[in-house]
Amino acid sequence: MIPDDLSLEYRPFSLALAEPLETAAGSIDSRDGFLVRLVDEAGDDPAVGYGEATPLTGWTESLEDCERALERAQDAIRTGGPSEALEVVDQQVAARHALSLALADLRATREATPLYRYLGQGPMVGRVPVNATIGDGSPADTARDARAAVDRGFDTCKLKVGLRSVEEDIERVRRVRETVGPDVELRVDANEAWTYEQAQSALEAFADLDVSILEQPLPAGALEGHADLRAESRGVSIALDEGLLEHGVDTICNADAADVVVLKPMALGGPDVARKVAAWVTELDVTPLVTTTIDGVVARTGAVHLAAAIPDVPACGLATGDLLAEDLGRDPVLLEKGSAVVPQAKGLGVADVWTE
Repeated sequence: MIPDDLSLEYRPFSLALAEPLETAAGSIDSRDGFLVRLVDEAGDDPAVGYGEATPLTGWTESLEDCERALERAQDAIRTGGPSEALEVVDQQVAARHALSLALADLRATREATPLYRYLGQGPMVGRVPVNATIGDGSPADTARDARAAVDRGFDTCKLKVGLRSVEEDIERVRRVRETVGPDVELRVDANEAWTYEQAQSALEAFADLDVSILEQPLPAGALEGHADLRAESRGVSIALDEGLLEHGVDTICNADAADVVVLKPMALGGPDVARKVAAWVTELDVTPLVTTTIDGVVARTGAVHLAAAIPDVPACGLATGDLLAEDLGRDPVLLEKGSAVVPQAKGLGVADVWTE
């Protein structure tokens, strides 16, 4: 039966970043997208679910394609219900993320359960571990920023590399290790920046510096190269991020190309898809971890709930709210001692994001 009382609304937003973010595709000054609201007027107690579509170049459809997809979903949900609405946005992952998150929020709210328990059907989870992300800087600046993160309670730091020479990036990691000591987990993310020879050189040094994960050292298409690096890595796990979207789980696992895969719910098409991928790769002895795409509070909170729905999840890249100068509403997720405190209210736990 099609629920006659279910309606979808969306509105655009633009969130300025605290500082411009330099990427290979250019500088990002703001995150632009659409806030989605699903309203269920059935019964005596109307319920609302929120979603967010925040496209990102290289990862999702364009902003224009996202808006057109949401317009189709708005029509489809009136005539065919949620399943038809999801079908018409199946190829536009940011739009699908917004719709699937709003549906999950609505249904979890109806069941009076936190979103993570609706997604994972598991036990109560109070916290999920998170990492600090340390951007590009001189060796001294990088060490200072890592020290500040550790002083704030983070025990895992991910360092962005690839904009400098390999030798300077190795020196940056060395200075961080000297500064934070042996007990802080260090990860390195190259964002596809290196050749195979450069990655080999870095990997050898990182093993001596007790780096736990090297993320996407080669271009996404270089699956065999990642497999070869993994075979000679001396204890440094190889993670694929961009490569997951390029190849898919089966191809990556058949090639033995990754120890870890990075799940971005916005790029995968929603928390439901990401949760299934997490369960899938876990069965194949690959570790899933969750990161955001510099999202607003609705999507960011959804990613926290997704991480909480994954058993024994390692530290995830969820502490990204401070990259925004403004947000869609109050953040219900407290960051404390290197963990995100998971909201225990029904549904997502966000409020006051939709102003009339």
